[in-house]
Amino acid sequence: MNEPSGEPAASVAAPLVDLSAVLIPLLKGVTYRADDAAHWSALLQLQGRVREHSGVLGLELMLDEAEGYAFLRSRPVPDDDINPKLPRLVARRPLSFPVSLLLALLRKKLAEFDAAGGDTRLILSREQVAELLRVFLPEGSNEARLIDQVDTHLNRIIDLGFVRRLRGQENSFEVQRILKAFVDAQWLSEFDARLAAYRAQLEGRGPTHEE
Repeated sequence: MNEPSGEPAASVAAPLVDLSAVLIPLLKGVTYRADDAAHWSALLQLQGRVREHSGVLGLELMLDEAEGYAFLRSRPVPDDDINPKLPRLVARRPLSFPVSLLLALLRKKLAEFDAAGGDTRLILSREQVAELLRVFLPEGSNEARLIDQVDTHLNRIIDLGFVRRLRGQENSFEVQRILKAFVDAQWLSEFDARLAAYRAQLEGRGPTHEE
């Protein structure tokens, strides 16, 4: 029988978290805590290194632990920066007026939902989304055409990551809380003024919005 060596037994090493496994999904889109708790934990563990590496690419990590989401966005560059500007890795995509309007309405709905307390998930039916837009359409608008348009706009917003279709429920949608990061409180405080601009847009005036 071997005699004990008197040395403490080696502790089991904690599993190493691969930085690339955390960073690559962020380069592709939004990371949500609800999708994978282990992945989210790894992101929190490595967020310092993620900020360092993404900064080299001209990006900054936007992480909201309370809401449970994280994403990368282009880091603002001062106008007087004499260094050559890096190519934009996170592209700005032009949004149509109806998509911009629907994003604003969903953001306002989310604020009202939060103020009411209770559930943390805002889930809307297709009909409820259509109702949000209906008040901005001319009287006598074709109902079937409205629903078709709602589907088109919702699909675009789903592609942008602001809304998620519930699994197995084709006509139910969850508003993603990351929308709060793109349509902030200051923007929302000017909502009435923006709606006036949107009504002007309905008459054929107003600029194109960008994400």
